[in-house]
Amino acid sequence: MVLIRAIIRVEKTGDVLTELLNAGFPAVTQISVSGRGKQKGLQVGNIYYEKIPKEMLLIVVDEEDKDDVIKIIMRVARMGEKGQFGDGRIFVSRVDEGYTISNQSRDF
Repeated sequence: MVLIRAIIRVEKTGDVLTELLNAGFPAVTQISVSGRGKQKGLQVGNIYYEKIPKEMLLIVVDEEDKDDVIKIIMRVARMGEKGQFGDGRIFVSRVDEGYTISNQSRDF
């Protein structure tokens, strides 16, 4: 199993969640976050925004589904054909164990 952490634009969250659900990946944790990337914030006129609001999606999937989920997120979360600074990042980590709290069983 792998944990996919996708940090994406707030306005793209609904579309990404819909596409993941339609593709058979309904289990997602959504967290509101803020931060900055390589662009070091955003300046609009005289106003400088050091931290930009984003959404972080956490998705645990089987290793064989990893590429499908990443492709969906990258396709849907990108602004325009070529993308833009601030579209987000995706991180993948291995998950060794998982447990369901309600029935106290090990999932994998």
